[in-house]
Amino acid sequence: MWALGSCGVCCLGIAVFTCGVVMQVGAWTYYYSEEDYEWDDARTYCQTFFTDLVAIQNKEEIEYLNRTLPYHGKYYWIGIRKLRGIWTWVGTKKALTKEAANWATGEPNNRKFNQDCVEIYIKRSSEAGKWNDEPCTKKKKKALCYKVSCQPLICGLHGDCVEVIQSYKCECHPGFEGDKCENAVQCPILEPRAAYMNCSHPFGDFRYNSTCTFWCSEGFERRGADELQCLADRQWSAETPTCTAITCPELRAPEHAELNCSHLHGNFAFGSICDFSCQPGFELMGSQSHECMATGNWTGDIPRCKAVTCPVLSAPDHGELHCSHIHGNFTFGSTCDFSCLPGFELMGPVSHECTAMGIWTGDTPQCKAISCSVLSAPEYGEVNCSHIHGNFTFGSTCAFSCQPGFVLMGPQSRECMAKRTWTGDIPRCKAVTCPVLSAPKHGELNCSHLHGNFTFGSICDFSCQSGFELIGPESCECTAMGTWSKSTPQCKAITCPVLGAPEHGELNCSHIHGNFTFGSTCDFSCLPGFELMGPVSHECTAMGTWTGDTPQCKAITCSLLTAPEHGELNCSHVYENFTFGSICDFSCQTGFELIGPQSRECMATGTWTGDTSQCQAISCPVLDAPSHGYLNCSHPHGNFTFNSTCSFSCKEGFIQMGAEMLRCSATGNWTRHPPVCEEDSAAFLKQVLVYTSTSALAAIGLVLSGTLIALLAKQLSDREEKKKLLNPTSDLGAPGIFTNAAYDSTL
Repeated sequence: MWALGSCGVCCLGIAVFTCGVVMQVGAWTYYYSEEDYEWDDARTYCQTFFTDLVAIQNKEEIEYLNRTLPYHGKYYWIGIRKLRGIWTWVGTKKALTKEAANWATGEPNNRKFNQDCVEIYIKRSSEAGKWNDEPCTKKKKKALCYKVSCQPLICGLHGDCVEVIQSYKCECHPGFEGDKCENAVQCPILEPRAAYMNCSHPFGDFRYNSTCTFWCSEGFERRGADELQCLADRQWSAETPTCTAITCPELRAPEHAELNCSHLHGNFAFGSICDFSCQPGFELMGSQSHECMATGNWTGDIPRCKAVTCPVLSAPDHGELHCSHIHGNFTFGSTCDFSCLPGFELMGPVSHECTAMGIWTGDTPQCKAISCSVLSAPEYGEVNCSHIHGNFTFGSTCAFSCQPGFVLMGPQSRECMAKRTWTGDIPRCKAVTCPVLSAPKHGELNCSHLHGNFTFGSICDFSCQSGFELIGPESCECTAMGTWSKSTPQCKAITCPVLGAPEHGELNCSHIHGNFTFGSTCDFSCLPGFELMGPVSHECTAMGTWTGDTPQCKAITCSLLTAPEHGELNCSHVYENFTFGSICDFSCQTGFELIGPQSRECMATGTWTGDTSQCQAISCPVLDAPSHGYLNCSHPHGNFTFNSTCSFSCKEGFIQMGAEMLRCSATGNWTRHPPVCEEDSAAFLKQVLVYTSTSALAAIGLVLSGTLIALLAKQLSDREEKKKLLNPTSDLGAPGIFTNAAYDSTL
């Protein structure tokens, strides 16, 4: 039974305990302190003398405490405290559950500081037995303790001793039963089907905590857990597993196919074999037979049935093809309908169907052109037909014409239509009517009619009054074309032939009775650069002829040019030689230079541009006879010009110093310097000797003679030097430049 002990004032501290306690073995007892403690000290007190602060387990216990404990105004500490924010029973370290809580109204306050310990209201006027949170350091509570009565191993290894009011009981651990929790609970004995099993039994065969593992042979798979454990509720942790044949995906016959299977271990399971076949009109694409393997897969890919293919059809010429395909273009079951374009009719079956053999029903049809009635030529007429698709069939066209003298009445052509009829009405040929003729002005008309007035075959004769001429036929006949055989004549003034402007010319005419008729005058003129050859004006005579000959415009001729003497001429002519537009270029031979224009053009005026060009011999400087000498020249091209040659001679008593002959070269220079005439010293000496031989020679004369001889020798020496200067070489062909500076007064 439960007993309640108390301590009075004689109980000082926690070291002395003299209070009596009534208790029964196998039950626990409650104790309270006479002194007030803080919560921590209250627990120390309880743990020192008893077990711990009271741990309240149910409402029955609360009612017992409220009924048996004395009233204390500051109430009692109990073994609940907030640890890490959770209200916890400190003795068992278990969190307070919501169902076990017994808080007073509005509690816990949770003022968020220090209210971490719990008191119980005992014999309070209101809410007796309820709990309230208080600061743990508040020293106003009595310690409410308990002392356990359960002994170790009283409930064995698999149970816990639980003290209750006036008694205790063994609470067995899960999976155990009996007064002392000595027996493990029994689970049903396992007998797996078609599976292998291996078990371990720590507490007896198929009892609590027995574990069994399961596995299957190849081609089979386990249905259920691979391991089962006997649980405390006498049940296994899962249903007993079984080994079933591994299943492959269920096969279904593909479209238009059939499936035939044999199953050893179940439908579509390991070892099953399925054969595929196709319905008529289809062929199998893929392997025929498949087997379910241990992997759960079928051997090979699933086949399919493909519709048998027929040859591709095309529309017939002039037709159309409309097909409906059930299983694909031009495959088994496809139906194709043939039709023809307007104007054609189908020859052969209207429809084809692709059979299971891959061939089409029926023969290939054709579109044949629809026929129209045969046409014939009308009376007095002809018919000419063109046939595209056959004689007198759709698209055929027939053109109608009439014999000479008749005209077609009705459509000129008819066409065979898609409705087997011809376009238009039947034509006929009627005698041709020509326009009614009347006598021309100033004329007369006389007609004879074979088939009626002015119809085919009528002939009309025309004539004109005096002074007019008949312009047109003298007679006309109405032709089969409905026209007169010739144009209607007129009586008109006599007409001359039509004149045209001559080439490079113009024509200006005045008309009295009409263009180019009697009395008309036409004036001719030419374009610049051309001159009229023939009469300037023509007049149309009563005979229908023009006066004069037909004129022409001829390019104006310039005077004939010739190459200048010692020169050349090169001409280009647009029309004729040396006429308007001709251009002539001039050049000269070596030793001559062009005097005048290098080019001349024949102008529209008949004259050449520029003056006459000449080739003039190149001039050399004019030469003079040397002092005391003579000059003799020959000039083939003019005085002192190219190829002129000049020879020199000296008077008696003088000798020539220099070249004897000079020639004018093509460069305008003389081939040598002109010579000079020097006094002859030998003649002078001869005179001296004559003089000295006379009887008047005196001694002084002898002296003078010696002086003269010396002077003569000096002159001879100087003359030789000058001769070398004037005539460095005697060759006339050697170069030599002659200028006026060559003449020196000292010579």
